[in-house]
Amino acid sequence: MKTKIILIHGNGGGTMGDHWYPYIKENLEKTGVEVIARDFPDAQLARASFWLPFLKELEAGENTILIGHSSGAVAAMRFAEQNTILGSILVGACYTDLGDDTERASGYYDHPWNWEKIKQNQQWIVQFASTDDPYIPIAEAQYIHEHLNTEYYEYTDQGHFGTDSLNRPKKEFPEIVAIVEKKLRLHNYL
Repeated sequence: MKTKIILIHGNGGGTMGDHWYPYIKENLEKTGVEVIARDFPDAQLARASFWLPFLKELEAGENTILIGHSSGAVAAMRFAEQNTILGSILVGACYTDLGDDTERASGYYDHPWNWEKIKQNQQWIVQFASTDDPYIPIAEAQYIHEHLNTEYYEYTDQGHFGTDSLNRPKKEFPEIVAIVEKKLRLHNYL
């Protein structure tokens, strides 16, 4: 079965035209894998009750790599609790609602995390975080890293890996492309 990559944007009205998503899609399609970059329903709140079934609708499964940014990373983790996937890349992820009403409304934080199932249901997990993220405290990313034993990349100058309060647009993310290509070669998927 052919490998598939699904990009999952963040909440707040995010779309697949934002940030580095077009760059990832264009560059990973060159490897011959299918890349799905669809706008998710309920983009403002990113509620689990909409997003997790949408991943099923997109036929995420054992040959799927999920690349999630912000709320999309949280959705990728929750999906992996209940479903087998190939691997995931988590960018700007958190594990609590951060005391934010919008995050709380998403439904991702209503029950404890099953870290062991998330690990067991995929072959690998890569994580990107930045100490200067204005939305996600670095302690959130470090906690996820400790509990999932992720391949972890911590930056000091990438903010929230998009356009953040410092107005630093991020339009390319070659590190993700290189990691996905490496993982696909390593596991003979290319």
